[in-house]
Amino acid sequence: MEQAEFLEKNIFMDLENMNDGFTDTSIQCFSEAGFETVLKKAEHFGLSLYTIEAWFEGAEFDTTSHEAYKKKATDPKWYTKAFSDLKKRKEGLVYSATYKVSKKLLERN
Repeated sequence: MEQAEFLEKNIFMDLENMNDGFTDTSIQCFSEAGFETVLKKAEHFGLSLYTIEAWFEGAEFDTTSHEAYKKKATDPKWYTKAFSDLKKRKEGLVYSATYKVSKKLLERN
């Protein structure tokens, strides 16, 4: 299984992609509630999250990474905290992230 297929099938399923062309169309963007679901599923599967991008009205609002939080990409503490920090700064944001699904997980599915 390819990473994109895994993400579609296991992480993004039943969530609305809010990307209407304001960024690369291959990037899935989600509402606050949708992204919270994405993060819970990412933690469940042990995915690596390298960056989180927040968008407001089609413009990039902010980007953060696991390095800024001095955590491994697989540590849910960093992306949970980053998401919380972004939510506090502005309402109505749309979120995307860069993910890595381990080879072991791809082979299992």
